[in-house]
Amino acid sequence: MFRRTAFAALAAVAALALAGCGDDASAGSSSSPSSSGTPILSGKVEVFAAASLTGTFTQLGKDFEAAHPGVKVNFNFAGSSALAKQINEGAPADVFASAAPKNMADVQDKNAPTTFVTNTLEIAVPTGNPGKITGVQDFADESKKIAICAPQVPCGAAAEKVFKAAGVTAKPDSLEQDVKAALTKVSLGEVDAALVYKTDVLSAKGKVEGIEFPEATEAVNEYPIATLTKAPNPDGAKAFVDYVLSDKGTAVLAAAGFTAP
Repeated sequence: MFRRTAFAALAAVAALALAGCGDDASAGSSSSPSSSGTPILSGKVEVFAAASLTGTFTQLGKDFEAAHPGVKVNFNFAGSSALAKQINEGAPADVFASAAPKNMADVQDKNAPTTFVTNTLEIAVPTGNPGKITGVQDFADESKKIAICAPQVPCGAAAEKVFKAAGVTAKPDSLEQDVKAALTKVSLGEVDAALVYKTDVLSAKGKVEGIEFPEATEAVNEYPIATLTKAPNPDGAKAFVDYVLSDKGTAVLAAAGFTAP
């Protein structure tokens, strides 16, 4: 309860806090202790993160680099299922942030994950709602052009829960491999509606409109983050995760619409 209250408080002041707020470094970790005993970080930190974290993690990466001038943060944003597969196939990664616990559990070599935020689905429609979408029941209407995420992707798995709760048999025109692809179809006017996260609607303000619906509470997504046991830069990985979990990281996430677990 305290963490949720603190998160909400940070959301209220995030805009003010954020308002106040080089060259590629060598790969791997080469940290050395400072005079205070704290490691001086260097090298690259490879972060694999869910597509819905693109905006917030890009900002956190810039802030983290500013706090640690010797570090370069590289991101790989995609659907969580695809990222988990890449890591298991040997892709060099230091940190994995998933949009669902299932995809985190699929990763074989990881340290204990921490759930750091939650997110809920919202209906995204083009500005002006030309398709006259009113709720999830419209996703069963074959006359509407609909996009949802593929079922193996967290936003797709959440959509299935929503449709089951609403008693709706969805008839999508396209199944997208990540939530940003679904959002793009809406912003370009290629579909009448898509199920995306609340944070995605906020990030595309002015290009899409959001419609809340009661069944969204049946599919709240928890986002876990973890360092990987084979991380090329373990010190950098730990420091980045700590930064995401810090008050500064929480403020960025809260401003984007994420909520406390």
